Amino acid sequence: MNKKYKFITNDAITVSGKKLYRIKALRNFGSVSKGEVGGYIEKEGNLSHEGNAWVCGNALIYGNAWVSGNALIHETAMVYGNAWVSGNARVSEGARVYGDAEVSGNAEVFGNALVFEIARVSGNAKVSEYALVYGNAKVYGNAKVGGKAQISGFTNLYGDSEVY
Repeated sequence: MNKKYKFITNDAITVSGKKLYRIKALRNFGSVSKGEVGGYIEKEGNLSHEGNAWVCGNALIYGNAWVSGNALIHETAMVYGNAWVSGNARVSEGARVYGDAEVSGNAEVFGNALVFEIARVSGNAKVSEYALVYGNAKVYGNAKVGGKAQISGFTNLYGDSEVY
């Protein structure tokens, strides 16, 4: 395996009792250049060395969370617990994905939105503006959730549906 990042051991923070280290790119991949400084992760098990997945800015990944594929976690976003972010998904702008939640495909979670418990966001779906997606809820296709809306339980929001 050709590693794509290393830990910057003298740049660490503690979050929820876990020590997270800033990372630095060891090679060019995707839009990331060798030497570029990324965000913070707890361990190599949080961010794949394969694909173009990256964490940057002051974004955090910790616990058993896993980011892979071409996913991008940036700005002040957080992915933690047992959450997974994969494919071409984007998590940014203070959004949080945690618990056993999954964000995949071309989905975007941003604007302080929360996706948690065992919720799924996939396809080209967008969750934004303080929206909450949780429980067993699924948001997929081209669906959009925003404006402090809450999607929970066993709700499936799909197609071109919008909830604000």
